[in-house]
Amino acid sequence: MRTPRPSLASFRLRLLFRGAFLLLAAAALALAVFVLREEKQLSYRTYQLGFHKTAAQIAARLRHPTGQLALLNPHAQDVGVTPLHPLLLPFAAIDFDDQGKVEQAVEMSGCMVRYPHDAGACVAVGNNPYAGGFIYVAGSLDAPQLVPHVHGDMALDHAHRVRVAVAMRGQQYRWIAPFELPGDSATVPPTGARGRLTGFIDHGVDTTRERPIKDFRGWIWQSPRCEVADATPATCARRTFFSVRLPVNVLHDDLVQAARPVWPPHDLGQIQVHIELLSPDGGPTLFDSNQPGATPPFSLNELTALLLPGETLHIHKTGVDDAPLVLRNTDPQPAESARFIDRLIRHLPVDAYDPAPEARELIATPVGSYEVVLKGDVRSVNRAIGAVATRASWFVGGMLLAIMAAWLIIEIGLIRRIAILTKRSRSVARTMQGAGELDGFNVSDLRGRDELGILAGCLQDLMQRVREDVAREQIRAEQEKDMWHAVGHEIMSPLQSLKALHGAEDDPSARYIERMQQAIRVLYGSASPSEAFQTTTLQVESVDIDSFLTHVAGNAPCVGIEQVVYTAAGEAVWVRADDYPLEDVVTHVLRNADRYRQPGSAITIRLDVTETQVSVSIHNEGPMIPDEMIDKIFEYGVSDQPESGAHGNRGQGLFVAKTYMAKMGGTITARNVDDGVVFVLTLQRGPAGVVHG
Repeated sequence: MRTPRPSLASFRLRLLFRGAFLLLAAAALALAVFVLREEKQLSYRTYQLGFHKTAAQIAARLRHPTGQLALLNPHAQDVGVTPLHPLLLPFAAIDFDDQGKVEQAVEMSGCMVRYPHDAGACVAVGNNPYAGGFIYVAGSLDAPQLVPHVHGDMALDHAHRVRVAVAMRGQQYRWIAPFELPGDSATVPPTGARGRLTGFIDHGVDTTRERPIKDFRGWIWQSPRCEVADATPATCARRTFFSVRLPVNVLHDDLVQAARPVWPPHDLGQIQVHIELLSPDGGPTLFDSNQPGATPPFSLNELTALLLPGETLHIHKTGVDDAPLVLRNTDPQPAESARFIDRLIRHLPVDAYDPAPEARELIATPVGSYEVVLKGDVRSVNRAIGAVATRASWFVGGMLLAIMAAWLIIEIGLIRRIAILTKRSRSVARTMQGAGELDGFNVSDLRGRDELGILAGCLQDLMQRVREDVAREQIRAEQEKDMWHAVGHEIMSPLQSLKALHGAEDDPSARYIERMQQAIRVLYGSASPSEAFQTTTLQVESVDIDSFLTHVAGNAPCVGIEQVVYTAAGEAVWVRADDYPLEDVVTHVLRNADRYRQPGSAITIRLDVTETQVSVSIHNEGPMIPDEMIDKIFEYGVSDQPESGAHGNRGQGLFVAKTYMAKMGGTITARNVDDGVVFVLTLQRGPAGVVHG
């Protein structure tokens, strides 16, 4: 016999389970790729917006006087802060005689070099050569009340004074300028000091015989308010501001002698300026421009802080062949990312993106225009995304490992055991022919504490019970067959004698004797009683159950069952049943109730009617049925009486009752109550007088 192969449907659960885990892993990867693509799209869009904002911010910064100062002085970022070097201002000149204008010009241009203790100094030249070859010096600091130089005093060191030194082209220029009040006043008024700085050539020796320099012009202003509240007015520090115009002969000669003056000087970044504010009578120096801790003004190098990694800023003066100034962000690049992630990011499509953003601006200054070109680099975006994606890939990998681990655990711990159980069950179902075939079904190795282990244990116990039941049924069938063969043999002997007496061909009794012999051969020769009952065909029709039960209860004493009580309903109640098999069913139940009831107690029959069915309850007072036997009492051959066959009890009465009830479309059940047992027969209602085939 060819063994059929299992169909695809038998693997449906495993395929569904494995497909679900496969789809879950694919969904995790698809989600990661989708999020990565959206992140790339968002990062590119954000980068473009940020790139144009950066370009606009750089252009606005360079158009401001502070930015123009940085453009006009590219050399300032290559030299040290001190000693000070003159810067080319975005203004033609400085009105050094007006404190407000000087402060505004210094603050607007941002040329001030900051020092500790809120001091500062600015050294610059104007961008107009026809304003004269002057160097402007301005500064501010907190100083005590100034002591002026008194007219007629030949010594200059009794007053506060400013000393300036300029070194350029191998020459030294030194000036010293004492503070003098207007007129002949020798006392600083309460409203604050405002005086002239009268310049003299400083030879480092006695300068009393020197005449003041006409082109040296300087002013100094001091606030009347103390910087620290509640300080002593005579000694408190006051805000002091000075402005000086230095006449440098070399610069003046270059402008006068040249046919086409070159301005600013080519060596402007090499000029060194030293400024000091000295106290009277050899006191401490109040300000020294060469002191450490100076902070330079804004330079083009500071624009690199606005650039992202990979971006470059090109600054070039139009009309000049000099190489442009190139600025790059020197911040460290993002962390290295995995190569496969970089390749994946590069291949992810992004809509409406220009891979090479570039912004150009033209900055106009008093000495010419500058072209500013900002070039972007999308690789920095990819690297940044790649670094983040590399870190996130560990989480995606962990998620996939968790999915795989869960799949392996369930596959090994559950699906494999289900497959083994299915295979063994299919093998038994294909090959089982008798009790002996069940010995090959053994799932005891699949027992466990989980649901599948409990199921395997229950199946193993169930199969053991089935083996025992099958073996017992085979033994009983053999015994019954032997018994019925013997009965048939004993009946057949008298029939043979009768046939001998009525063997004539014209004797009508011979035909009936032969029919009786044939019936015995069919019923008892090969089939068991249980098979005979199960193959019986009933004629179901409408029966008045109320009249039927009244008749059964009335005739019960005739069959040896006393005290059967039934209260008639008083009207016809029709059910679908066969009259004689139904009487056998009720008689079997009454005999069973009579056998177990308390002596002298009655057996009561009650009729319950609903719209669709009728229930007949037969109750007797007596011992209860054990819980483990309440479902087995309807099986063929089950009896609690030892040697039941010797007393005519073969354990088939309730089996016959259940078989007949099923053939009539009804049911029979038993349940324990407080004082005994109740058998419930349920039948379907039928129309009055209508016969159902």
